[in-house]
Amino acid sequence: MQPNSDISPRELRIYKTTFWLAAIYNLIWGTAVVLFPEPPFKWAGIPLPDQTGLIFWQCIGMFVLVYAPGYAFLASNPVRYAPFALVGLLGKICGPIGWVWAYTTGKLPATSGLALVGNDLIWWPVFMVFVWRVMVQRRGALT
Repeated sequence: MQPNSDISPRELRIYKTTFWLAAIYNLIWGTAVVLFPEPPFKWAGIPLPDQTGLIFWQCIGMFVLVYAPGYAFLASNPVRYAPFALVGLLGKICGPIGWVWAYTTGKLPATSGLALVGNDLIWWPVFMVFVWRVMVQRRGALT
């Protein structure tokens, strides 16, 4: 893989900072949902699901938590671990798609979409630009 010569030091700082913040966010959010699954339902005004529903919610928390070390690797060396950004971006796109389906079919209220802001939407600009710049334009990151 080529060195970071086509990525400016400023860009690299932005990527590293963003990926460290994503790692920390996922670590905190995932852990909180695993340990305390009920509060997000209460905050969103959604009736608590049955025990099976809470377990599925905790599984989502575990998925989020599992991204944290990937983002930490990505932050430590963005070019080397670029595929983690692609995997993360795909998750950040699929989550909102699933929410739109659940909302439009009446399964979730609009307030439940607030979770998408911190979990997905705020990360889109940097993740998308990074994936485009490092994985698509350079085309060497996947080969």
